[in-house]
Amino acid sequence: MHRLAKLDLAYVWHPFTQMRDWLQREPIVITSGRGARLRDVHGREYLDANASIWTNLHGHRHPNINAAIRRQLGSLAHSSALGFANEPASLLAEQLVRVANPRRAAPRSAAAPAVAQTVLRNPRLPKVFFSDDGSTALEVAIKQAYEFARRTGHSRRPRFLSLAGAYHGDTVGAVSVGHIDLFHKTYGSLLFKSDAVMAPFCYRCPFNRARPERADAREYRRCHWECVAKVEQRFDAQRRRDNPYAAMIVEPRMQGSAGMVPQPDGWLRQVAAIVRGHGAQLIADEVMTGLGRTNDPASGLLFACHHEGVQPDFLALAKGLTGGYLPMAATLTTQAVFDAFLGDYAEFKTFFHGHSFTGNQLGAAAALANLELLRGATSVKTRRRLAAALRASLASLWDLPNVGDIRQVGLVVGVELVRDWRTRAPFDLRDRVGIRVCEAMARRGVLTRPIGNVIVLMPPYCTTPAQAEQIVAVLRAGIVETLGGAG
Repeated sequence: MHRLAKLDLAYVWHPFTQMRDWLQREPIVITSGRGARLRDVHGREYLDANASIWTNLHGHRHPNINAAIRRQLGSLAHSSALGFANEPASLLAEQLVRVANPRRAAPRSAAAPAVAQTVLRNPRLPKVFFSDDGSTALEVAIKQAYEFARRTGHSRRPRFLSLAGAYHGDTVGAVSVGHIDLFHKTYGSLLFKSDAVMAPFCYRCPFNRARPERADAREYRRCHWECVAKVEQRFDAQRRRDNPYAAMIVEPRMQGSAGMVPQPDGWLRQVAAIVRGHGAQLIADEVMTGLGRTNDPASGLLFACHHEGVQPDFLALAKGLTGGYLPMAATLTTQAVFDAFLGDYAEFKTFFHGHSFTGNQLGAAAALANLELLRGATSVKTRRRLAAALRASLASLWDLPNVGDIRQVGLVVGVELVRDWRTRAPFDLRDRVGIRVCEAMARRGVLTRPIGNVIVLMPPYCTTPAQAEQIVAVLRAGIVETLGGAG
């Protein structure tokens, strides 16, 4: 066993990992990478099929981001944002406000022709609060929305609504609005109460009357938007209690840790109208979905909510903000929210929240280079090509009897494995089916991580069509090795 692997087993406690299992074998120790490839201590190469847990956008060791960080290192790595400003953070805030308030029309959806074709002009998001990661970006939004509701008289005891299966991070506030018992039940006594409403999960929706087909369930669903009606019912019930919701929290277009659950076109627009109709605020968790992951590159839109012309009151960003280089997050919000915290010093209306590395110069420099790349013609071309390559390759999986649903939104893919596609019967999580398939993929040179029985594919944007085809071929081989089926 390699010396570094021994050190890891002796000292490191890994996240979301059963360490008893981890200690039974030599871990893969990553030492270097370039583009979509990673290399371990034994010289083995792997394709990074989940962008190093959904963070890396343009590939490892991208020369533009490397150069931006080196330039910043030549002047200053970090200074406090508590009482001081700095150049790269100020420039980044300006650029984030620009891309978060687009003027370009949203693409027309053939599946939902009633969806508005322009991004809502109001509210505008002119203010940026920097933090460290996705959890803290959501924590900021929750705290600001809570206090805004109280100070404006909207709610005496502000309460939040989010989707069933929601995961919004691991800080206490973010966990409180999450609804995955496997992750959160243990901490119940630490949390504040929040409500859940059914997610628009077409593949497993109790209102979908369509029989299983060999296609994405959104394409053949038969329903009457009962999932939207459930949201309306929740808001109506809370209003009758004389304590309307302060905000609803949503991952636009696709719920990540819920199992890559995609929303049918039109759902977000309808739900946003309900939220606004009840005077509540909309918090968009775009930690995973934002920065080009879920949009048609040709649209020029970088955020999932804008796909349907929806502008939230809070936009939470992290993961890919620095291109996968450094931990940094941002929460964008409205002038009205910002103004609610203004007052004389003695009133103590300040937003009492912060982080030691808020507005870190290295992170901001990397993020500026990342945004420049995202808006460049080369990135637009490679993202469009990669999305098409994934879609074409994934079609080859439908003949496998254990592939129940293939869900793709832009450059995010979830492949749900089931006992039998005709019944949608799930595997028991104790069977570790997803983990076993990913282990088989790693032996063939492709790295990713499952969410239960859902295999996630989310490669860096620089992944070539040939590499995308290889990733899907290895996934197929891993499924066949683990579960049998067509060869």
